[in-house]
Amino acid sequence: MIRKLPLFLLAAFFAVTAIPARAAEEAAAPESTSIIQMILHGGPLIIMIWLAIVGTSMIMVTFVIQMFLQVRRQSLAPKALVTALDESLKAGNYQEAWETCKANPKTYVAAVLGGALERIGRGKDATETSIIELGIRESQVFKTRNSYLSVIGVISPMIGLLGTVIGMMGAFAVLGQSGVSDPRKLAMSIGEVLLATASGLFIAIPAFIFYYYFRNRVSDATVYADSELNHLVEDIPFDEVRGMRIGENFSAGDGLTSGGAPKAKVSHKVSMQLTTNCPVCQASIVPGNNPCPSCGTTLDWQS
Repeated sequence: MIRKLPLFLLAAFFAVTAIPARAAEEAAAPESTSIIQMILHGGPLIIMIWLAIVGTSMIMVTFVIQMFLQVRRQSLAPKALVTALDESLKAGNYQEAWETCKANPKTYVAAVLGGALERIGRGKDATETSIIELGIRESQVFKTRNSYLSVIGVISPMIGLLGTVIGMMGAFAVLGQSGVSDPRKLAMSIGEVLLATASGLFIAIPAFIFYYYFRNRVSDATVYADSELNHLVEDIPFDEVRGMRIGENFSAGDGLTSGGAPKAKVSHKVSMQLTTNCPVCQASIVPGNNPCPSCGTTLDWQS
């Protein structure tokens, strides 16, 4: 009899008979669970772990933004600042250059050059050594900040693993109490396990990527800034400015004007027969030796 019915009547018959079965399946199917519900279902420990994961991700984003803004060639050695320092140094206004550096203490090239100018009166070797030492110190700030990204990359999977262990403990507890009669609770506990693990890896992977990226970027930017520093100090007449003091206790010295610029050399005549003391600092000197080993004054020895 069913074969004699038209096709559209057969389709309507099967659609009507399928409605009760579909309704029964929908009633029996569990409701979808959101991530927040899964976290709250895990209890206080799971909630604390998730707060740690969220906090770690926020710290990572903060460090990444800071490194992007600060670790750049133009941030470490701004062209306008380098030009101003170059003009001051070429004019011999070393104290003015030092004051410009102190006005920009957070800039790499200013922090390094400012400290190096304070040793300019001790000679070329002392100045270059100061540039190397201060450059290492300033670059270490960026390297330390970048290392935190590596720490985050190590810690975040461990936090996720802790959530995994706690979630597995809950899953086995459910399995021990009700066996497999309640698969919904067991599935929710397993979902918490997988979600915690995935979240830790989701933070660790970009943290390590940015760590290696910024490590190379720090090296490139500091090499560029150090090159600019070497160009700034390469034309300083160290022999002429020996003995001067740059900084808070500014002293023009014997070879500088009050503005810090070199002035005409003054001849200090010393008799080889009557004295063995420097006429400037009164330090003991060997007749015939030049300059004075204590203050660097050029002496005019006369027989």
